[in-house]
Amino acid sequence: MSVLDLARPEIRAMQPYSSARMEASGGKVFLNANESPWASNEDDLGCNRYPDPQPAALIDALAALYGVQREQLLVGRGSDEAIDLLVRAFCRAGEDAILIQPPTFGMYAVCAHIQNAAVIEVALAADFTLDVDAVLAAVTPAVKLVFICSPNNPTGQTVPRAAVERLVQALAGRAVLVVDEAYVEFAEAGSVADLIGQYDNLAILRTLSKAWALAGARVGTLLAHADVIALLRRIMPPYPLPLPCVAAALAALSAPSVAAEHIAVIDEQRGVMRAALARVAGVREVLPSQANFLAVRFDDAGAVYQRLLAAGIVVRDVRRYPNLADALRITIGTPAENARVLAILQGGAA
Repeated sequence: MSVLDLARPEIRAMQPYSSARMEASGGKVFLNANESPWASNEDDLGCNRYPDPQPAALIDALAALYGVQREQLLVGRGSDEAIDLLVRAFCRAGEDAILIQPPTFGMYAVCAHIQNAAVIEVALAADFTLDVDAVLAAVTPAVKLVFICSPNNPTGQTVPRAAVERLVQALAGRAVLVVDEAYVEFAEAGSVADLIGQYDNLAILRTLSKAWALAGARVGTLLAHADVIALLRRIMPPYPLPLPCVAAALAALSAPSVAAEHIAVIDEQRGVMRAALARVAGVREVLPSQANFLAVRFDDAGAVYQRLLAAGIVVRDVRRYPNLADALRITIGTPAENARVLAILQGGAA
């Protein structure tokens, strides 16, 4: 059974939109897209022309970075777009479902609800580890996508490679396993992208927003079997990435040592913050994390949130998530920013 057999038949059969840029191969005078023939003032990128749907230089750079073939990669507007495309391609409205393990990233469920797909929840264990047996037991014929987040947002724990392989093998012919690796650059275990060639029902989400410092550029990547990538390109908007965003991504990727230095600082500061926060009065627990944040339990998380906010420091209130009713998520910032957080929590001046 091909992974495409899991997708919506009407998506497989539809005639995709053919953009003017897709028809422009080899052209020198472009008169097919109703663009302006003039560049705007101080425009050295040629923004008067539509960008390539999948910019070749960026595709090549990302494929090299993630160790996949260019046909196994789709680039778009952050991981959110890839999540939405997967749900729309594989889930029939009112019939199919996704499976998630809360507490986890909220956009999986949001995209499913927009598509009118059901959301089946299998809660993480009390220590926020993933129970493979429980997940597999909850998979029904309606489930087309199983999302796991590793490292998990908002808790920070990773899913062991063996668990990923067991899941993807058990789901073969039944559902696509989607592994969200938005924070994997900060994790010791590393990516499972090398498994893409072995399993056609495995998809991996990556992003340049975190470790590569490009949250504002909105560049995300889906790694998957070439047939899945081709399917999603059929329903993707024709020009997903603005030229300035492509240029920003290529510039960042050309200087990997900068990202590596920042990742090293974050990893070091994460250990410093975890140890220091554990000694702060009113802190119940600092959850272990392999991401660029820490989830922290407090005696009075609401009061701590307001105290930090009054000092101009915004952290993430995650008390609405299951099993995190007493927690805040604190991103690891610069050493100076982290020191200020600690000073305020320890009773210092704002």
